[in-house]
Amino acid sequence: MNHLKTFSTILILGLTLLLSFTSAAQNTQIKGQVVEENSKQPLAFATVAILDSSTNKALSGSITDDNGKFNLDTEASDFYVQVSYMGFVSKTIKQFEVKKNKVNLGIVLLAEDAEQLNEVVVQAEVSRNEFKLDKRVFNVGKDISNTGASALEVLSNVPSVSVNIEGAISLRGSQGVQVLINGKPSILTEDSGSLGSITSDMIEKIEVITNPSAKYEAEGTSGIINIIIKKEERKGVNGSVSLNTGVPDNHSVGVSLNKRSEKFNLFTQIGLGRRSRPQDNENINEDLINNTTLYNIGEEYRNEKFYTITLGTDYYLNDDNVFTLSGNYAFEDEDQPSDNNFQLFDVNNNLDSEWSRTEVTEAANPKWQYELQYKRDFKDHEDHDLLISATGRSFSKDQNSLFVDETISGSDRDATQKTRTDFGENTFTFKLDYTKPFSDKWSMETGAQYVLNDVSNDFEVQNLINGDFETDFGLTNVFEFNQNVLGVYATAAFQSGNWGVKPGLRMEYTEVSTLLVNTDEANDQDYTNLFPSIHTSYKISDAVSLQAGYSNRIYRPRLWDLNPFFNIRNNFNIRQGNPDLQPEFTDSYEITSIFDIGKTSLNFGLFHRYTNEVIERVSTSVDNVIVTRPENIGTNSTVGIEFNTKYTPVRWLSFNVDFNYNRFSRVGSFESTVFDFKGNQWNYKILAKLKLPADIDFEATSNYNSGYQTIQSDVSSISFLDLGLRKKILKGKGVVNMSVRDVFASRYSETVTIQDDFEAYNRSQRGRFITFGFSYGFGKGDAMEYSGGRRH
Repeated sequence: MNHLKTFSTILILGLTLLLSFTSAAQNTQIKGQVVEENSKQPLAFATVAILDSSTNKALSGSITDDNGKFNLDTEASDFYVQVSYMGFVSKTIKQFEVKKNKVNLGIVLLAEDAEQLNEVVVQAEVSRNEFKLDKRVFNVGKDISNTGASALEVLSNVPSVSVNIEGAISLRGSQGVQVLINGKPSILTEDSGSLGSITSDMIEKIEVITNPSAKYEAEGTSGIINIIIKKEERKGVNGSVSLNTGVPDNHSVGVSLNKRSEKFNLFTQIGLGRRSRPQDNENINEDLINNTTLYNIGEEYRNEKFYTITLGTDYYLNDDNVFTLSGNYAFEDEDQPSDNNFQLFDVNNNLDSEWSRTEVTEAANPKWQYELQYKRDFKDHEDHDLLISATGRSFSKDQNSLFVDETISGSDRDATQKTRTDFGENTFTFKLDYTKPFSDKWSMETGAQYVLNDVSNDFEVQNLINGDFETDFGLTNVFEFNQNVLGVYATAAFQSGNWGVKPGLRMEYTEVSTLLVNTDEANDQDYTNLFPSIHTSYKISDAVSLQAGYSNRIYRPRLWDLNPFFNIRNNFNIRQGNPDLQPEFTDSYEITSIFDIGKTSLNFGLFHRYTNEVIERVSTSVDNVIVTRPENIGTNSTVGIEFNTKYTPVRWLSFNVDFNYNRFSRVGSFESTVFDFKGNQWNYKILAKLKLPADIDFEATSNYNSGYQTIQSDVSSISFLDLGLRKKILKGKGVVNMSVRDVFASRYSETVTIQDDFEAYNRSQRGRFITFGFSYGFGKGDAMEYSGGRRH
């Protein structure tokens, strides 16, 4: 732990240095909020400039936050303020009162400029990536290559985020990430495949929170990814529709509608479609004890029909009290055929036997989510509010599979198996958040959350014996999983001039119980943990800012980590869970610098993670059958750097670059085998955006993920390229798109495992996807590809 103490000392010294930068000059502080005159909705990203009264030259400037608020300083004594926003009439403010070096402009109303409205959709630009104190925001609507994509595919283009072809999500190289929807856990994030029912047209933005404050639940050792779904709030009737089609079979329709009056805001999102995801697999299992080799080449599909609808209403009891009732229903109808060929070679490399294994799987997956929320705004301060919510989630799966093995040559391999899965999960979340500003400098947040999770999985395997199907009791059982988590938190924030700090503490009490009903195998746990956090920032100048943060996080084993049932899709490469698995705990440190220099914005960060009880997947082999299951193995210390930049050399060309590198040290052992080693991994994304004549935009996104080492295996590097083309039509209300994902079909997963008693090679590949799309906005709305930067 010496290295951890050293890093802590460095971080504390760094925070002390930030404090020492605080200027002694008597700056004048100017604050206010920019609001759209007609809808009374805050305007995010409006420009606020301070200008010299005699020369009219700009002295400093800033943009408003998500709530339309701004806060900036100046050393000048004779100045005026100008507020502007594309598509609105600019406002100049020269009459104001200075009290104790402070100017409060209050609410600044901007009116729409009718002459500019037709140009807003074409010309308005918001930063593709926004950097905030404890998170980064990725604006999805501006990424052409996301046309027709699912939420899972959209995530693969987000900086610092990687998604492999099996749908596993990683943040800065770690899979211990918590995925939220609109700031809350969702039934659609429990299984990465369920994110397919959310299309890119429904997503407004994605927040990447690498070092969450104590306000957020402590789940997710590498951080939090928060998917924000669009919700229109402007008065009148607004809406948009999108159509997508592509190959392989990929078709979807999305509709967004809202109607806003004085008291009600009715909103809905509807999506439906079908997609096919073929995948080629190759596996080689070598038994070094018996010197036999098993070759397996196959193709599998996941054909889905999906439907999703979100329906809700905001009821404005008065200006200070709002009730929101919303619900979401999603249904997936799955067809998962597969066809595999097996060849077994003996010690002399002679073909012993050859057979095929075919699969027919059908599944129906209905999902429900419903929420009641109440928000109270107090009159004494615009940030003084109370938020109470209750959410229910339900997910069930009814799946049946038939597996048939047919001998081609050699030993008799004929066999027939059936499996049945009846799965049900119910989750209830109760949450309270309270924010109280005590002054312009001091504020606090406190709240509580209680999550109840109840799961039952009834799984049966049957073998065809003498013409009748008989239950295999060794593989059949009912697995019950219950987890309740109570969390309580408090944070305090201090902001003075260019410096701010936000410490916090969260307590969580966890109860977990698992039970294999048929064999009466139970495992109960309960534990209480404290999760401190601290974030600080210092603005050296208008162009340079520094941020630092620390948080303590947990990764609780999820259902499929604990579920001991075998997946027999390939009965020579089996995955199962481990009901004895313990949670991971991570200390996470981060220092970040942000530079805004002319046409270039730079973000450079240094991070360190130290994790105890690391969960790793361990494989064992007997007679060419490889079984993989998760185990707790030792510690992992990771030190890394992160670099992001946006460069616009000319108005019609821009580049976004994202680079991550980390070096890790693994220390641990399992069943007398020592797994101590060091390694590194790195990745980059480069997005080039090109504006062509005739309102055509072109994008090219290059991705590279280096190879890396796990406790047993080596994972190969991959590189792939995505392209996108967009054309605005119908005066900017309509948009046509084309995207090509994985242009060279070079995105694959390849792993080599070498152990004393066995070796294994695994490779999977999905291939190229081409999609065409059209979207159209009506009412006061714009096409779904872009909202023009106004509040949604």
